Amino acid sequence: MPHRESAHYAVSVVGADRPGIVAGITEALYRLGCNIADSSCAMLAGEFAMILIVSRKKTFTKAQLQEELKPVCERLDMTLSIRHLSLHEQDRKETDAEICQITVYGADQPGIVYRVTSTLAERRINIMDLQTKLVGSDEAPVYVMLLEASLPDTVAPEEVEGLLNSLKDELKVEIGVRIVTPVEL
Repeated sequence: MPHRESAHYAVSVVGADRPGIVAGITEALYRLGCNIADSSCAMLAGEFAMILIVSRKKTFTKAQLQEELKPVCERLDMTLSIRHLSLHEQDRKETDAEICQITVYGADQPGIVYRVTSTLAERRINIMDLQTKLVGSDEAPVYVMLLEASLPDTVAPEEVEGLLNSLKDELKVEIGVRIVTPVEL
C-alpha cells in the first residue's frame, strides 16, 4: 500500500541510446529524494526508452520533478514525459491470476503482434509484459515476440494454447505457451 502523504509519478524518457542515460536520470531522482518503485528500460533499434514509477514520502510537485529532470534530458537529447498518479493508480496491481508466457517465432511480416494480442484481448487476457525483436539476417529476418499475460478466471490455462493454434498456420509462426505458477518466497 503506498504512503498516502507522498506523491507518485510515471516518468518516461526516450531518445537515442548512449551511455549515461540511466545514471543521469536516477542521479536527478536521487537528489530529489525519490524512490523508484518500478522501472523498465530497453534499447529499441538504437532508441533508448525508460519508464519509472517514482515517489517521495515528502510531497513534491510535478513542476519540481520536471525542473530537476529537464536539464538532464536536454543534455542527453531525451524527450521527457511526467504523469501524476492518482491514489487508485498508486496501488500495486499484482495479480493472483494464473500467468502464462507466450513465445512467437516466425518470418517477419506485418500483423503478428496485432493478431496475437487481439486474440488474447477477445478473451480478456491481460498483457503484463511484451517484447519483440527482429533477429536473423536481412535476407531471412525472424520475428521474435515474448509476452507475459494474466488469465481471467473465465480462461483455463490449458485453453490459451488452443486459442492461438489457429494463428500458427495462418501466420506461419511457432507459438509456445507456458503456464507460470506464482511461488511464495
